[in-house]
Amino acid sequence: MKKYFYYILLLSSLQSNAQVLSLRDQAKVIDEVLADRLNNLLPQLMEKNEIDMWVMITREYNEDPIIKTLLPATWISARRRTILVFYYNPQTKVYTKSAIARYNVGDQIEAAWDMKKYPNQWDALNALVEKYQPNKIAVNTSENFAHADGMDHTEYQQFIQTLSDTYKKKVVSSEPLAVAWLETRTKKEMLLYPQLIKMSKDIIAEGFSSKVIKPGITTSQDLVWWYRQEIIKRGFTTWFHPSVEIQRNDEVKFDHLTAFSNKGYDSKNIIQQGDLLHVDFGITYLRLNTDIQEHAYVLKTKEKDAPEFLKSAMVTGNRLQDILTDQFKLDKTGNQILADALAQAKKENIAATIYTHPIGYHGHAAGPTIGLWDQQGGVPGSGDFQMHYNTAYSIELNAAIEIKEWKKTVRIMLEQDGFFDDAGFKYINGRQTKLHLVGN
Repeated sequence: MKKYFYYILLLSSLQSNAQVLSLRDQAKVIDEVLADRLNNLLPQLMEKNEIDMWVMITREYNEDPIIKTLLPATWISARRRTILVFYYNPQTKVYTKSAIARYNVGDQIEAAWDMKKYPNQWDALNALVEKYQPNKIAVNTSENFAHADGMDHTEYQQFIQTLSDTYKKKVVSSEPLAVAWLETRTKKEMLLYPQLIKMSKDIIAEGFSSKVIKPGITTSQDLVWWYRQEIIKRGFTTWFHPSVEIQRNDEVKFDHLTAFSNKGYDSKNIIQQGDLLHVDFGITYLRLNTDIQEHAYVLKTKEKDAPEFLKSAMVTGNRLQDILTDQFKLDKTGNQILADALAQAKKENIAATIYTHPIGYHGHAAGPTIGLWDQQGGVPGSGDFQMHYNTAYSIELNAAIEIKEWKKTVRIMLEQDGFFDDAGFKYINGRQTKLHLVGN
């Protein structure tokens, strides 16, 4: 294990005050993870998915989403037309990583363009195809996953025109390979993920405290922007704008559209004692993403704890999480998991809405979709994708619970990141089981 991963492990072992690496050290970690994935993971995935050549073609400022996961840390974008070609022969074990470019792409992908022999970049690509004579040429086109649909129309047309009739017939969608590349988490990445989640939860906890929230003064939007600013302050970026919702003892009913579209938020919505708060929050760090939703209760004067009816509601929300993750099985589709989980929730009289998704290089990542908030009957396409080992998920859902004391229904909206492998499902860094308390 290289010294940079030792450093990450050291930081991860700290109980508090984990530090964000310098950009220089982040780059070293990113490139080490990438080298491991390119040299060890990718040939395995190519063999498993029976694809012996994977071609990616993209242009600067119109990057294929997958290209961004293959570039070294110092490459902020593609350059001119960037063409990457991966070839793997499962019989001979010959494996090559080539760039039809003027220079190497980092220290892992070698330039394979003899410009004197092939002044035209397309001719150089065609020559490489002819050299290896692949049985399948996979390109990033996909009906079901935008992440795997990054080859634009112009590049596709020019590529096809370059190929001989023999190889035109061998062009296929890379979807199964592309999704596998994006969804599979390596051992090195899983050394990093607990730290990302801890850092995310540390920020959530600080926001849900008297240090930030002053009941009667702080608005929900004040808290939203505190979270957004704190992400930048601590050296992270994010893939979505945080949101904060308030549920309280009033006549306002929960509305899905408002909750999931960031619409209708009132900048004058002042946080009060007795409120049930909810945050949806995530960071991006070392090319990985987190996505977490937690709740807090704002204590009333002389209160030491949240009311029993809200603590009981949290228990129901946690039970719904268990119902869902108990359904995680190898090769089971997202739609099957959704249907079975909802059926069990119904047996237990839990009013459930499930909208769980893969997470990794993207927040809403490639892999089996397990419901959408407005599609509880299943999701065609991405919901039909099967679950594989070594994949990560945001366990996102809500339970609608009647609160007699408030004479209304409250939604316990939870989201925690977890990992699925041959040992089963586990939360990467635990989950919320108790409400944060503001004012204690």
